[in-house]
Amino acid sequence: MRFLPTKVAGAYVVEPDMLADARGAFARTFCAQRFAAQGLASQYPQCNVSTNARRGTLRGLHLQADPHGEAKLIRATQGRVYDVALDLRPASPSYLQWAAVVLDAARHNALYIPQGCAHGFLTLEDDSALFYQMSAPHDPASARAVRWDDPAFGIDWPFAPAIISARDAACPDFSTEDLR
Repeated sequence: MRFLPTKVAGAYVVEPDMLADARGAFARTFCAQRFAAQGLASQYPQCNVSTNARRGTLRGLHLQADPHGEAKLIRATQGRVYDVALDLRPASPSYLQWAAVVLDAARHNALYIPQGCAHGFLTLEDDSALFYQMSAPHDPASARAVRWDDPAFGIDWPFAPAIISARDAACPDFSTEDLR
């Protein structure tokens, strides 16, 4: 597998090396040794799925505050999504920068998002689904969200969402206070 750096420090697009023959294809999508050697989280005590019936569904931007921060490894298992990592680590060289990748179930690619970065996505097709590997269990008291269209971030979404939760739509303008 290949680890392709993004403009967010510590965030990587992970592409598997597909071995194909007449039967189909095979690829390793995760290896704890390879992730650890890259300096990435290699233990994932929680996994989640997100199913999304309609194109234009937006979820995010979400993260967990310390001491329950989490790294995420996310891949599409069905359809395609525009997946975004937003750096909210004040000491990071890429603070307030974002990176996006199209996660495509047919390509089997993934996005690794380091702890302290927010995550969000916009579905590009009906019936898109994501599989998340989380480096820490969910802690409801540590859940945080920032607004998907906040001008402080300037995220270039491919189109306006058609479906968004009331919680995500109501996030206020960004403040470092929101992350505590």
